Amino acid sequence: MDFSDLLFGLTRGFGLFINLLILALYIISLWIIFQKAGKPGWSAIIPIYNIIVYLEIIKKPWWWIFLFLIPVVNLVFYVIVNHQLAIYFGKDAGFTVGLIFLPFIFYPILAFSNAQYNNSDN
Repeated sequence: MDFSDLLFGLTRGFGLFINLLILALYIISLWIIFQKAGKPGWSAIIPIYNIIVYLEIIKKPWWWIFLFLIPVVNLVFYVIVNHQLAIYFGKDAGFTVGLIFLPFIFYPILAFSNAQYNNSDN
């Protein structure tokens, strides 16, 4: 084993560590967002069910989950879902752009800020 192999291993390990930190921050943020919306926080860690709960928070039907399986259509609905989440938390279109392109920053902002879930129809 030479120095380049050791360096490669260390950088891979560091990259994995950073990815795990970002994943943990995302899960914690979703947990808090779900709680703010009156849903159980633990549902953020259950695959597929967390999407159903997310859709309940933005008041969309559960069957929208199937729209995320259709290529290109899923991109459109990803934007719609994030925009609806921003609206229900009193944020604007600029925040939606942040949720889409920098989710590891904007989901924690939504979770840890004083943003409140507005349950009324928009």
